[in-house]
Amino acid sequence: GHKLTVVEADGHYVEPFVVQNLFIYSGETYSVLVKADQDPTTNYWITSNIVSRPAPNTPGQGVLVYYPNHPRRSPPTIPPAAPVWNDSRPRMAQSQAIKARRGYIHTPPAVSDRVIVFLNTQNELNGRRRWSVNNVSFTHPLTPYLIALKHNLTHAFDQNPPPDGYDFLNYDIYERHPNANTTSSNGIYRLNFNSIVDVILQNANTMNPKNSETHPWHLHGHDFWVLGYGEGKFDMFNDPSKYNLVNPIMKNTVPLHPFGWTALRFKADNPGAWSFHCHIESHLFMGMGVVFAEGIEKVGKLPSSIMGCGQTQGL
Repeated sequence: GHKLTVVEADGHYVEPFVVQNLFIYSGETYSVLVKADQDPTTNYWITSNIVSRPAPNTPGQGVLVYYPNHPRRSPPTIPPAAPVWNDSRPRMAQSQAIKARRGYIHTPPAVSDRVIVFLNTQNELNGRRRWSVNNVSFTHPLTPYLIALKHNLTHAFDQNPPPDGYDFLNYDIYERHPNANTTSSNGIYRLNFNSIVDVILQNANTMNPKNSETHPWHLHGHDFWVLGYGEGKFDMFNDPSKYNLVNPIMKNTVPLHPFGWTALRFKADNPGAWSFHCHIESHLFMGMGVVFAEGIEKVGKLPSSIMGCGQTQGL
């Protein structure tokens, strides 16, 4: 019976909007206001449920207590029903509803200098299930990237850049592809310092028929503008004209919905090597991530205390 008024997301004020269910993805943060305007003689259920995959366990439950009711007094109703786990439309609608708060809008640059498209797929590598971006499953090198870049350790990781896109015209995102093999790499994306970068996250079918999973993507070292979401395959010729360049919210974590796309823009203005990855830990471990490097020449002398891994010994 209570409403949730959402006022903040990932550290930025949002134009307030009211929901009954708030979808939160791994790595996200929200602030909500709840008005205690219901019958004060009873307590009320608070429930937490899983979406995007069938829930393997019972819902999380709490109780909203109206003082002086006893905190262990069970509410007179049954807990509210959960949103349907595989209905992504209300989740897409919530994502599209989030706008920057008037008076706190950081207007994005009108155009970008570079566009990178990341196709999210599930694959196999040497007989093991993996996640991939543009058919590359990410692996971590033994030597930390920042040290390798700062000291020009060219043999510490793959120097070949990963692909900026995929076969947009011919790839069917709704089909389980017969050739599910992927390659692995620890190569990185090198960005020009202070350049404006667009990233298009494109979801696709997993190795299970008619199945696509939610992926919350998280960027280290930056906040980004969320330019838009869409269902189906991103149309690089028409969809950019639909971007919200007026009041987009800034975030550091954003959901990629099943069989959908998410577009974001950020400024590569923070010297360093930064991870961009699915915030579901097992997905990152299984290869769903990339690394951006920018302004390495502006990074100061690295402390000796961080040396010791891989090729850093003796530096």
